Amino acid sequence: MPGNSFGTIFVVTAFGESHGPALGCVVDGCPAGIPLALEDIRRELLRRRPGGGGASTSRAEADEPELLSGVFEGRTLGTPIAVIVRNGDQRSGDYDALKDVYRPGHADWTWEAKYGFRDYRGGGRSSGRETLTRVAAGAVAKQFLAQQGVTVRAWASAIAGIPSPSPEEPDFVLEEAEHNLLRVPNRKTAEHIMERIEALRDQGDSAGGTVSCRVEGLPPGLGEPVFGKLGARLASAILSLGAAKGIEFGAGFAASAGTGSVFNDEPLPAEGERLFPNVPALRYRTNRAGGMLGGISTGMPVEFTVAFKPVPSISKVQRTTDRRGAVKELIIQGRHDVCIVPRAAPVVEAMTALVLADLLLLRRCDV
Repeated sequence: MPGNSFGTIFVVTAFGESHGPALGCVVDGCPAGIPLALEDIRRELLRRRPGGGGASTSRAEADEPELLSGVFEGRTLGTPIAVIVRNGDQRSGDYDALKDVYRPGHADWTWEAKYGFRDYRGGGRSSGRETLTRVAAGAVAKQFLAQQGVTVRAWASAIAGIPSPSPEEPDFVLEEAEHNLLRVPNRKTAEHIMERIEALRDQGDSAGGTVSCRVEGLPPGLGEPVFGKLGARLASAILSLGAAKGIEFGAGFAASAGTGSVFNDEPLPAEGERLFPNVPALRYRTNRAGGMLGGISTGMPVEFTVAFKPVPSISKVQRTTDRRGAVKELIIQGRHDVCIVPRAAPVVEAMTALVLADLLLLRRCDV
């Protein structure tokens, strides 16, 4: 499938550049009759929207979606759903000096090596702004998942080396992640991280971090046992994000330091106790496997964490090369995030929702 399309049955094709007139997506394969309103898409885009302060860029885009097709009287028609978002706050002149220079840590050189030509205005299609099309499509997928009783939630689990409370800790408040600019599930931690973010901004530097995600309500039996494993499908989707550098499920890399007797010995509930309504009575109490065994969902929450690198667009002096191979000193101009993690959380949710919507539809083909 072409590199701008994603999915097997629930298929998304995205288009547009950072400084072009608009970005958008076409969602094909969504079943008919799913409740979908423009506000559902607008709400998700607002969560990813730039210009909100905190660690975000000052580029103030409205990110107002236009729903062009596929919906009638508030329900999907089963036909392609087209959404576009028009750009309105570009400053393309900020990138004139980069026409013949490759920015460190960006896709400038690799894009040109592949195509022989590139849009240097904000990175063109390789810009993080393309993720708004994923979020728009993910909003459609989330509406479908809601009909199946499936929810997807993500939060900033660490920023600039400062961890957030984990879900097992009493000061973890997931709803708080929707009430601060950093999407951190604890207000005091968010304030502490914001101090670090402001210091980095003053220094012209940036930070990375991690996003954790939990899927609840997923039935057991989702995913294929060999090449189409649930974890593999999720990893492929999440690692398609430009700044994502790693993913771990459940205990993740920490499992490599443990033993089989400990990893396997997850306490069972008391006889007759049911931890989750769609899981048999004797099932794992803890979730070291991340909700998957053998590449197939167990019915427990699917849990994973994604690592995002620091934003490469910084205002410190850096050394790079131009098209002729000459070494140049460069200070990147323009408006950029100090850390993308807060805005990446809804994108992680969107990509997860797209994978799960596709797999739920594919499951209808199982024999």
